[in-house]
Formats: sequence, C-alpha cells, structure tokens
Amino acid sequence: MENVIFKRRSIRRFLDKPVEKDKLERILRAGMQAPSAHNNQRWEFLVVSDKDKREALSKMSPWAGMVAKAPIAIVVLGDYSDEKLQRWFQQDLSACTQNILLQTAEEGLGGCWMGFYPDMERVGMIQDYFKIPPEIVPFSVIAIGYSEDENRFVDRFNPDKIHYNMY
Repeated sequence: MENVIFKRRSIRRFLDKPVEKDKLERILRAGMQAPSAHNNQRWEFLVVSDKDKREALSKMSPWAGMVAKAPIAIVVLGDYSDEKLQRWFQQDLSACTQNILLQTAEEGLGGCWMGFYPDMERVGMIQDYFKIPPEIVPFSVIAIGYSEDENRFVDRFNPDKIHYNMY
C-alpha cells in the first residue's frame, strides 16, 4: 500500500540532520488544512528548533525524551478563549496533529506525537517555560526529523473491530 496513511509510524530516533524550511512549511500548512468545528481553525504552532529549548521541552513529560534529539519539535496550541468552541477543542487539534504527522511522513521524515493536554501540569510547564498566555493551551508536541527508522507499512487491520448496523 503506497498511501502515506498506511506507511506512517511513530518515529523516536532521529539523525543529526536539519529539516529544510520548505518541508517544515508544508508540514505546518497540512496542519492548517485539518477540519475544525464551525471552521474555527483555532490552532497556533510553536516551532522549537533551539537545542536548549528542545532539551527543556523533552523533560516536561516522561515520554518526551526523543524531543531532545529531533531537530524540530512542533507544539500544537489551541486558542481556548472562545467558550462556545471549547467543547470541540480536542477533536480539532487531534485532526490538526494527525495532518502534521501524515505530511511529515509524506516529506520523508519521521515524527512522534506526544499528548500533553489534558495533563494540566505538563500544559502549565510548557506555558510557563515558553511564556504562552493562559488562553493558549499546549495540546500536543510532535518531534520531527530525519529518521533512523523507516516509515513502513504494518498491517493493523482487524475485522473483529468492525460492527455493521448494530454492535
């Protein structure tokens, strides 16, 4: 299967090689193409390329160690200021994060999604360190770079998980 959906893997080991600016822009553009409730597009992105800042970010979750070795980390942020749109926050930012991961694989790069929201301790650490205002909420962190591992197809299809018309 050639479709990028079937090749995307969570990549946690990266080469010491920078990500080209045009690839990064296409990845961010893909995130912004995600569907969102009422087409509100209340996402923002913090691109972390500074080595010291990536090192600090890697320590804000027990599962974020690979951020220190990736040349780029993208923090997907959500604008939580509009009360009527808050209930769709997680769906919108999940779709955005997935688009970023798919475009990352399409660019020949590896990526790994780390959830930070709804762990408010982790969210607060990112907000404090990067001086993010309280209404802008860190949702996910994505480590991105050239991979030591290959994005390759692994068949996860399980017909036992499919129900038609009724459970």
